[in-house]
Amino acid sequence: MKCGTFLIVLFASCGLYAQVPSQGSSSSSSAKHVRKPASAVDSPLDPGSVGNGTYRNAALSFSCKIPPGWVLRTGEMNAREDENEKPDAATPPAATQAGHVLLAAFSRPPEARADDVNSSILIAAESVSAYPGLTQAAQYFGPVTEVAKARGLSVVAEPYEFPVGPKTLVRADFQKDVGTRVLRQATLVMLARGYAVSFTFIGGTDDEIDELVEGLSFVAGRAGTATKK
Repeated sequence: MKCGTFLIVLFASCGLYAQVPSQGSSSSSSAKHVRKPASAVDSPLDPGSVGNGTYRNAALSFSCKIPPGWVLRTGEMNAREDENEKPDAATPPAATQAGHVLLAAFSRPPEARADDVNSSILIAAESVSAYPGLTQAAQYFGPVTEVAKARGLSVVAEPYEFPVGPKTLVRADFQKDVGTRVLRQATLVMLARGYAVSFTFIGGTDDEIDELVEGLSFVAGRAGTATKK
């Protein structure tokens, strides 16, 4: 599966220079897929909202806690993606809407340099129609792993099923030595409403990653959120 420009721009623009958007392949992800423009019939994507320190997306039936004091950069990241995907006269408007950042939250502004890892949460959705043949969440880890390795990360856990409450997502883990510290990344993926939805958590320790992942929760029994594995 060839990695699309959305993933590349997404992780380059978010300021996590070692990150990911978040992916390694399982036996079901070995098929090759070439990214194509999104279909005009894709379901509209609910951007969700942030309130009281939590991001909520009713259409996808999940919420994610944002640690106190973190900064949000969701709008800026989508603006950069829109700038990169400006259509020309021959490009249908829908073809530029394959990917969208739902949440970009950082422990400090991405542009602020420091010695420690800039812990972060990045939730994004990319149209499944952009990847012909993509039918399982594990397959989406092909392009994510490609981008991660290009940015110096190594795979420490190949994709595996990971339960989050009533949902079962697919998860893979990455890491990179950054000087005297280690950048750790966990990315979870599900397919829902015609999108590959990825949840990427960045931190400096395994405990921090676990705490961030534990902030993700799903509501059982909501229509339209079935996860394909």
